[in-house]
Amino acid sequence: MEANGSKAYQAVWIKSLGFQIPETLITTDPACALEFWRQHEKVIYKSLSGIRSIVSRLTQEHAARFSDITSCPTQFQQYVPGTDYRVHVVGEKIFTCRIFSEADDYRYSEDRVLMEPCDLPSHLNDLCRKLVASMDLLVAGIDLRCTPDGDWYCFEVNPSPGFTYFQKMSGQPIADAIAHLLASA
Repeated sequence: MEANGSKAYQAVWIKSLGFQIPETLITTDPACALEFWRQHEKVIYKSLSGIRSIVSRLTQEHAARFSDITSCPTQFQQYVPGTDYRVHVVGEKIFTCRIFSEADDYRYSEDRVLMEPCDLPSHLNDLCRKLVASMDLLVAGIDLRCTPDGDWYCFEVNPSPGFTYFQKMSGQPIADAIAHLLASA
């Protein structure tokens, strides 16, 4: 659970196990943030902590608030285009949802969000299990995105995932798998 308290620490952990992560800048320097934005053209920003935040893409309206960065360390990441996937690992079981949304953060989309169960390539299933096991977790939610070119990025691991939302949207029996895991302990 401690790895979720620092997104930067968790990102290094995720990368060390073989996942790609977006290029990231954590800064209190507005000039550095602007240069990162110029370099990548499309950039998102989000909280550094384990507290849920809304992921947003930078727009020109944000530039006027860049001076606030000096008193609030902020995480910027290159925007990665593609399709979102949520992977729930429950023991050795994998439940994956493909997410269809145009929003930067589908959790807060005003438009309709669709999800469907799907299967990941087997090497990604293995990598997800390895990542969760390395964090000594039995249940976790992993946020992935697949680019149009087929590159997979991992954004984070949620040690206390809100799985009921995904279960309701995808019809996957995640709660049953968690109950079975608990009952078999």
